[in-house]
Formats: sequence, structure tokens, C-alpha cells
Amino acid sequence: MMDQIEIRSPKTEEEWEKYDDFRWEILRKPLNIPHVPLKDDLEDRSYHFMAITSSNEIVACGRLHMNNNKEAQIRYMGVSENRRRMGLGSLIVDRLENQAKVLGANSISLNARNVALNFYKSLGYKAVGPYQSDTNIPHTRMEKFLT
Repeated sequence: MMDQIEIRSPKTEEEWEKYDDFRWEILRKPLNIPHVPLKDDLEDRSYHFMAITSSNEIVACGRLHMNNNKEAQIRYMGVSENRRRMGLGSLIVDRLENQAKVLGANSISLNARNVALNFYKSLGYKAVGPYQSDTNIPHTRMEKFLT
């Protein structure tokens, strides 16, 4: 049986550390990128959500920040490999989209790894062009208008 899953922001210093470690482990470790926290200058102004099990295991994550008053951006989306295709990514994106609406955004952009294009297309995102990632993994810039 699958654990109960809660979608929320990290609360304690320990949870923030586990969240940062999870982001690195899902998004950078497979690329052999050294373990340095995945942070940019928008971290403190961003909204961070994670899927956490009743046994305190983080199994998915995502972050939202505002690019301007009307456009939000999703970054650092990841789901544990053994938990993919269970709806967790969709739950995180839904929470991020709702946060964007609360903040007054009418669109969301993201730079998807090409392996995730169909996932984002299934949620209503449209490809708008290539994106050059610092990871050298092919990405596509996508956007969605919020209603």
C-alpha cells in the first residue's frame, strides 16, 4: 500500500536540508554534477512545494517564482524514479499553478527537459521554443495561460 502523501512547503531546517538534497539527487546527481545546493538568487522569493510521505520521505518537488507581475515560472521539478507515473508531478504542478494564480499571474513558463515534454503537454503547456540549459540536456521552453 502506498503511503499517504502531503503536498506542502518544507517547514523545519531539517526538512529544508532534505528538500535541497532531494532536488540535487533527482536533478543533478544522475548527471554527475557535484553535490552543491541547487539554488539561485530567487530562492528566498520563491514558493517551494514537496510531496512528502507519512514516513517523512520526500518523493517529489517543485518551485515557483514570479518573472514579473503577470508571469510565473516553474523550476526544479522532480519526482523520485520509483514514484513516477503516479500523479505526484501533476499534484505538484497543480499546487504551483494555484500559487501563481494567488499571486496574480496569468501565465506560467518553464524549461522542460525534452524527456518530460509529453508530461507538461498533458497538463496544457505548449512548447514555444528551445532552451539552452547549463546541464547540456536538451530542454524546451514551454508556457501555459492560466484561466
